[in-house]
Amino acid sequence: MGNQHITNKDYQEVLQTCKSIFLKKTTDYGTAWRVLRTISVIDQIYIKAFRIRTIQDLKAQKIDDDIAAEFSGIVNYAIVGLIQLNLPNLGPNDIAPNVVADMYDKKAEEAFNLMQQKNHDYGEVWRNMSQESFVDLILMKIQRMKQILQNNGVTLISEGIDANYHDILNYAMFGLILIK
Repeated sequence: MGNQHITNKDYQEVLQTCKSIFLKKTTDYGTAWRVLRTISVIDQIYIKAFRIRTIQDLKAQKIDDDIAAEFSGIVNYAIVGLIQLNLPNLGPNDIAPNVVADMYDKKAEEAFNLMQQKNHDYGEVWRNMSQESFVDLILMKIQRMKQILQNNGVTLISEGIDANYHDILNYAMFGLILIK
């Protein structure tokens, strides 16, 4: 169980870095992300995951943002997606920074709690996985989410959009922890 303590500490450290970036961008841009529909948030995550995969495959990049920056972006877009699921589509576009920070914390805590539960049952197997696998799993979750949207959000046996956002967030967090 010693690794669980290390994982919790690492997770919180990496999350604080992601949150700092998110809040700085909120200061710069406000909550412009409020105009994004679910499919657009999913596509933003797809772009970032696909770029990581391309960098992994080519073993080179031409844009400065590294793989860690892309994983951080995935974490933050997953949290945006989770926040958006709880807000009305026609709600206010401008949300005060302190309110956004509270929303961020709530969604991050949900993902953290889920990670702790899964880590308990899976025994931190993710520590033996490759960064490539995390990206592939994120891309698979994106495909699942797109299918759920095509089915008007209805699933017969599967988890919904929110559960997929949580998993994507946690896979990106694992990628960041292993980079750290």
